[in-house]
Amino acid sequence: MAPPKRRLGGRVTPKGTQPGSRATADAPGVARASTASSRYTPPVPKAVKVSPRWVPYLMFALLGVGIVIILLNYIDLVLPGATNNWYLLVGLLSILGGIVAATQYR
Repeated sequence: MAPPKRRLGGRVTPKGTQPGSRATADAPGVARASTASSRYTPPVPKAVKVSPRWVPYLMFALLGVGIVIILLNYIDLVLPGATNNWYLLVGLLSILGGIVAATQYR
């Protein structure tokens, strides 16, 4: 058997109450002062966090150095030695450091 259908429209609160007030079980027609909500309210921050001025410079520098090292890895005449996976690893770690620095920017 299907559950009964809900009525659309109509009064939801008992007659004589105001929005935001709650009626007591003792006196159904008497409204009382609203109480504190049981919902979580995050605390208001006391100060807005601001990142140091060097964080975006470090981020762009690490990203740029990483890209340059990876590109220079494939030009055999610029970096000492032949094409090497260690240069690729250093470039990728530099880019990763730039991404980590980007997450610290506020």
